[in-house]
Amino acid sequence: MSELTKQLQSSATGSQWGKIGIRPHHGIVIPLFSLHSQNSCGIGEYTDIEALFPWCRDIGLDVIQLLPLNDPGPDTGPYCALSANALNPIHLGLCQLPHVSYSPSLSQQISKLQQLNRCQRVDYHTIQQSKETFLRSYFKQFGQAITAQTAYTLFKEQNKTWLIDFALFKTLKIQQSWLAWESWPEELKKPSPEQLQALIAKNAEEIDFHCFVQYLCFTQCKRLKQQATIAGIYIKGDIPILINRESADVWRHQELFNLDFAAGAPPDMYVEDGQKWGFPIYNWETMAAQDYKWWIERLHVASQYYHIYRLDHIVGFYRIWGIPLNKEAKEGHFIPEDQTTWIPHGEKIMEMMLKHCEMLPIGEDLGTIPPEVRVSMRKLGICGTKVMRWERHWLTDKEFIDPSDYIPESMTTVSTHDSETLEMWWKDRPEESKVYAEGQNKIYEPQLSTKYRHTILKASHHSSSLFHINLLQEYLALIPHMIWTTPNEERINIPGVISETNWTYRFRPSIEDIVNNVALKTSMKDIVGVKV
Repeated sequence: MSELTKQLQSSATGSQWGKIGIRPHHGIVIPLFSLHSQNSCGIGEYTDIEALFPWCRDIGLDVIQLLPLNDPGPDTGPYCALSANALNPIHLGLCQLPHVSYSPSLSQQISKLQQLNRCQRVDYHTIQQSKETFLRSYFKQFGQAITAQTAYTLFKEQNKTWLIDFALFKTLKIQQSWLAWESWPEELKKPSPEQLQALIAKNAEEIDFHCFVQYLCFTQCKRLKQQATIAGIYIKGDIPILINRESADVWRHQELFNLDFAAGAPPDMYVEDGQKWGFPIYNWETMAAQDYKWWIERLHVASQYYHIYRLDHIVGFYRIWGIPLNKEAKEGHFIPEDQTTWIPHGEKIMEMMLKHCEMLPIGEDLGTIPPEVRVSMRKLGICGTKVMRWERHWLTDKEFIDPSDYIPESMTTVSTHDSETLEMWWKDRPEESKVYAEGQNKIYEPQLSTKYRHTILKASHHSSSLFHINLLQEYLALIPHMIWTTPNEERINIPGVISETNWTYRFRPSIEDIVNNVALKTSMKDIVGVKV
């Protein structure tokens, strides 16, 4: 048994590693909204992912990483959810719903929605409205038959602590024209137990609809994990550290949040004024007094869909940049303020999460991270994230760190959903890409060739990390006709910028085109190290 195996097995994540296996894992990042298949209705659906399992196994991949799947309401950003637990109904696989083929009117609606797959970008507004109309018709036709089943009753019982709150919150948000809950009438903003029961009774039919929709989502996502397990694929979810101020969780559990502060990031070399995200920070003392039941429930619900999860902004569990609501980002301060408490504070939370959740976390530890936080993560057995273009000897010669020198407790990648793609970075930051090429003893060329892209992707899969996961479009770019005509069209999100293109990216090829492309499969096998 190697020293690494002994170390991880004896760490706080020992049981989680036992389920995943202490060996190299290779995977792809797939924003679900970016997929489209012959069956999907304008946007990627939960049921689409299953078609990728045989393809992944054939080319040596065993991880599919997703972005958050929580319901954001009318918002398009996956990190602005209405609930820590409720799933986004826009991703329901409509063709796979029970009894749907018996309804000519519903089949007609599906055919109309499928035409939206032809759009280069996801048309959220049209899809949300059309799917809402579809689901209300479906509920009217088949809701009674489905909700009479034991499985539905069990789902409601097992999720009652958050499900009714969410369903009522979404009902009220719709009735209040999506206005902020803090502007609602007092009896809605902070209802007494009696008022809450009256609201539930008054809106029973609408609450039933939202619970029904969540059951459909739950059923498809739970099946997805079951089928992934059978196929030997690990589904990696994404759990944002923070929760939207406009969420059922903050509305119903105001005592768990410090609403006088907004989370963000201090000024750094990339953003000189800092960042203000708007999400409230946690009241950790109250969380602890309640035995962290909110977090434990959140993790328990997610574990029904995922095997692994990306723990967003992991440093924020140790200390977070809190900004008074009426102040600028640069006027904030770290909470806790006492730096000597950061490690014990974070480790207490991490150990709670590891004790109560079977999923293996992979920390998103990008940006300015105190060295002692990474030491703590390694002690706990939690992998960090290595973005190759950012892994440099910053304090000395600024040369790129050889991927073979990465610590094993890490995940190597060439880009993220928030960054430029590899090709965009190569083209737009020549002062960096030139240093990279020279460090590899390569002749620098302003245009990233297919051959050199292949080389970089191969290096990412043969680093010393235990995980090697890249955005799917980084591989699609190996086959020119499988990406859009300009590199900018392959970017998923530009953080801190309000843009109509954020989160609307769609893969150019369909799932069927991806899995049947022989040249892509051959290239990816070589990159991962599978014999062709």
